[in-house]
Amino acid sequence: MVSKLSNPTPAAPAAHLRPEGLAFLRNLARHNDREWFTPRKAAFEAELKEPMLAIIRKVTDAMATFAPNFVRPAEKCLFRIYRDTRFSNNKLPYKTHVAAWWSHQGMEKTSGAGYYFHISAKDVVVAAGAYMPEKDQLAAIRHWLLEHHTEFRKVLQSAAIRKTFDELEGNSLTRPPKGFPCEHPAMDLIKCKQWGLSATLPAKAALKADFAGVVARYFKLATPMVDALNTPIAASLKPKKKVLFGLR
Repeated sequence: MVSKLSNPTPAAPAAHLRPEGLAFLRNLARHNDREWFTPRKAAFEAELKEPMLAIIRKVTDAMATFAPNFVRPAEKCLFRIYRDTRFSNNKLPYKTHVAAWWSHQGMEKTSGAGYYFHISAKDVVVAAGAYMPEKDQLAAIRHWLLEHHTEFRKVLQSAAIRKTFDELEGNSLTRPPKGFPCEHPAMDLIKCKQWGLSATLPAKAALKADFAGVVARYFKLATPMVDALNTPIAASLKPKKKVLFGLR
């Protein structure tokens, strides 16, 4: 009598892409329409979505040791492949890259400073910082820089940061923001509308077995900058004490 064998549990996806994943992204860039994508949705999930979730989980496991306040479920980090075309002249329905973003606990519904990477058929971008701070957060960072610009520059000028990342991405204003002293020594930083670091790797980096570890190492190097930017943001999010009869 031969005993029936139970179906083996499917192997978990590896924490990197296969060449088929990059090929899918190349083809998506050429055929960015629902008629092409819809019958290939299962291939997208197998070659891109599931490997991305595996990469994110492995990166998050590493982040628990140096950025524990950013640990969150992989599904919450992964961006959807679908573009929001409601307010855009570009009506192409799909992104041509897959991406993930780690936000600080308590800042999930705001921008804050966090960690990001994406994979396209052309390259891999690994980044960290505050890229779309809301109005109050923007003001909080700028006021914090008035007193803390020296320590912030030390972080940006560390040998590891300068060797690994491109120059600070600031998307600066042409003039000093209203209410800030024009001659302040931190004006180059205060005029920024974002504060971020990024590095660009070959697309084939996403095919290597140690890809998640590489991303985690970039994130670890950027952690002092992310923590610095989140310090004033966190303070600005705290509820203000009510004043009663002029007394606190």
